Amino acid sequence: MLDVTVIEDSAAAAVSLDPMRSRLLAELAAGPASAAMLAARVGLPRQKVNYHLKALERHGLVELAGERRKGNVTERLMRATAASYVISPLALAAVQPDPGRFRDQLSARWMLAVAARLVRDVGTLITGAAKARKRLATYALDGEVRFASAADRAAFVEELTQGIGALIAKYHDQDAPGGREHRIVVALHPTVKTPPAVPPIENAPESA
Repeated sequence: MLDVTVIEDSAAAAVSLDPMRSRLLAELAAGPASAAMLAARVGLPRQKVNYHLKALERHGLVELAGERRKGNVTERLMRATAASYVISPLALAAVQPDPGRFRDQLSARWMLAVAARLVRDVGTLITGAAKARKRLATYALDGEVRFASAADRAAFVEELTQGIGALIAKYHDQDAPGGREHRIVVALHPTVKTPPAVPPIENAPESA
């Protein structure tokens, strides 16, 4: 099972977004199960679960993990092909974001378009590398920084821009024989706040 896979086909995306099929994917990501086992967990008849499983299997979202004999019946044990899924903008090719339409480094929507392109391109590269049985050379950095002020944030962005620009100028070789271009994406955005946990409500003491 893969850690994460990218869904590029629009029909597969539609199948995965169905609430019950999404629930079945989550169950099968935890481990193989039969239609009968899943039916008991999700509260559906086994025939209905089988219908959903066949749709997921047709689009490569679940696969056969094995079979087992139970009485006079042979049960198919299914598993998810990945622990989690990401839908590529290619699934909505006609309306996928295009960062080339405009460029505003301070626009959150432009950042979103760049991020969508990143998902699309890396998904395509993963698919190609898997077919060629080759390893994909990538690198990602994820971290957090707490700024004391908006001025500090602006100064950080300025230094980051200059630093990345200097590295690009140092290592970029337009005429290198056999060289391959790489895309660099750097993003900075506020961390999403996690809502505080709601304390459990204690039962009020009964009056005497």
